[in-house]
Amino acid sequence: MEDVLLVIDLQNGVCNENGATIDHLEELIAFTNQRIDRYRAAAHPIIFVQHEDEALIYGEPSWQLYPELHQEKSDKYVRKTHANSFFQTNLQSILIDLGVGSIEFAGAQTEYCMDGTIKFAHGLGYKNSLYSYATSTYPSNGLSAPAIIDWYEGIWQGRYARILPQP
Repeated sequence: MEDVLLVIDLQNGVCNENGATIDHLEELIAFTNQRIDRYRAAAHPIIFVQHEDEALIYGEPSWQLYPELHQEKSDKYVRKTHANSFFQTNLQSILIDLGVGSIEFAGAQTEYCMDGTIKFAHGLGYKNSLYSYATSTYPSNGLSAPAIIDWYEGIWQGRYARILPQP
C-alpha cells in the first residue's frame, strides 16, 4: 500500500463514449473499489481526479464520477483540463500537505491521462505503483485495448512505476 490512492478520470463520459464502453469497465470499477476500501480502512487518503473539456463539462452527468465508485465526503477531488493531472491543478499541493511520498494509481485512459500523470509524478520524485490492468482505454489505431494497456505497462514497469500482478 502506498501513501495515497489516485483515481483518475473514472467518469461517466470517459467510461462510456459515443455508445462504446471502456475495456473491462466492470472489473476495473470492482477492483478500484477494493483498493478504495483498503485505503480507507488503513486511514490512507483517496484522491479522485476529474477531467474537464468541451465534452466533459463541470457538473454535467458526463463529468460526474462513475456512480458505482465508493466515494465519501472526506475524499479529495481535483479538477483538471490536461492529460497531466498536475498541470495547472492543486494536486501537487494536496500531496505535499498530506506528506505523500508514494502513489498508487487506477483509472482511465491508459495512453492519455494515466501515462501523462504517472510520468510526471515520477519526474517529481514520487514512488509510483499500480496493479496490472488497473487502467483502461478503448481500441485505437488498429490496436485492441489490452494491447495498448500491455504496451504502456511495459513502458512504465521499472522506469516510471512498479506494476504489480493482480491479487
